[in-house]
Amino acid sequence: MTTRRATATATNDKALNAFLAAKREIDGMLVRIKTLSDDHFETNPDEINWGDVGTLNHYAGLLRQITDSAFHEGEHAA
Repeated sequence: MTTRRATATATNDKALNAFLAAKREIDGMLVRIKTLSDDHFETNPDEINWGDVGTLNHYAGLLRQITDSAFHEGEHAA
């Protein structure tokens, strides 16, 4: 016989495992982004053009959406 507590624990374990999997995925992406940033996004300073600026501004905008949501800033401010 399955008790309510056992079912809740199993559900929580599944949620925890899914949460940790998503966190590992995010952590991996952050490491890759930091590595790319440390390499100046694979650009040569002598060859920077407005396309590079646009690409970097696009990346910044996407990251801003994430940080605004995570920190309740920008359009996500209360």
